[in-house]
Amino acid sequence: MGPRWRRRLFVRTLVLGAVGAGLWARLGWRGRAETQPDIKNVRGDSMAAAEAKEAGRGELEAARPEASEARRVSKTLRPEEQHWVGDGFFVSTLFSPFQIDPQTISPFILLDHAAPKYFSPSLSRRGVGEHPHRGFETVTFAYSGEVSHRDSGGGGGTIGSGDVQWMTAGAGVVHEELHSQAFSERGGTFEMVQLWVNLPARLKLTQPRYQGLVGKTFPELKLGAATARLVAGSLGSLRGPAQTHTPITVFNLRFDADGESRFELPRDHTLLILGRSGSLSAGDATAGPSNLLVFERGGDGSGDVVLRGKAATEALVLSGEPLNEPVVAHGPFVMNTRTEIMTAIHDYQSGRMGRL
Repeated sequence: MGPRWRRRLFVRTLVLGAVGAGLWARLGWRGRAETQPDIKNVRGDSMAAAEAKEAGRGELEAARPEASEARRVSKTLRPEEQHWVGDGFFVSTLFSPFQIDPQTISPFILLDHAAPKYFSPSLSRRGVGEHPHRGFETVTFAYSGEVSHRDSGGGGGTIGSGDVQWMTAGAGVVHEELHSQAFSERGGTFEMVQLWVNLPARLKLTQPRYQGLVGKTFPELKLGAATARLVAGSLGSLRGPAQTHTPITVFNLRFDADGESRFELPRDHTLLILGRSGSLSAGDATAGPSNLLVFERGGDGSGDVVLRGKAATEALVLSGEPLNEPVVAHGPFVMNTRTEIMTAIHDYQSGRMGRL
């Protein structure tokens, strides 16, 4: 029995084995996480739009008549260890419901960073075999290397450097994520980020959807010393191509020169910034590669985000409206109640999520 088949058997055994501790070891999760929302956390106005200089590329003015106070970093998360997800992703988990109160990072659930790693040429395709999801979305950012996706909902495709795939698991899908055949045969440096985005209770059982987003479709926006490539949401007068179920803004940021980058995002939205390369700072907080800045949340309207970095520093910016709903996470399922988790496991066992 080859490594890939052993991995598939191991994954399936974990899911079929009901709800024991250690279910879905790919994420290092242990048992369940269950939280209640902070009822004091209320929604605010949507992000104010700024005028851009060009249709496909613009610049936000650093000087404003009344500059707001820059948002502050509440904590910096640094990886405690690295682990394998399948045999194709060597990752650091920056946050999950078992590492941090999920209400503080809602609507985001989990973030894995597979930092740059060389893979030698291989005739077999490394990665993660067949496994299910329900109740949320997986978003994979490709920075180097290639990943091929296939799911029971009929979605699939291959993404490479600069591309993003956005899969809505919703009511449930079974999928696999493997190095592409071409990348496996030639080998090379591989870097990916996978983000889990929660769905509100009313959309937990929505129809699954797959979006393969090509990097050249992301509009670019000059933000001081850095350039943003917008994946989802609005920034200035531009809008990213990704379709989202709740208000979310996602963009990659690269410093073209030493200096400062300034932009506005809603104060009452969660704001997370992952350092990918170089060194990034916001106020007194600094973030190196695989470090995550978590910003304070609260207040009305938009607030300035001020970052400083050296030339070639790269980061991933994530902003989203909190859901303010209970989170019950168990392995590959994220729902609102324990009963819904049990239903998800039963539905997978009975084949209602499909097969590859």
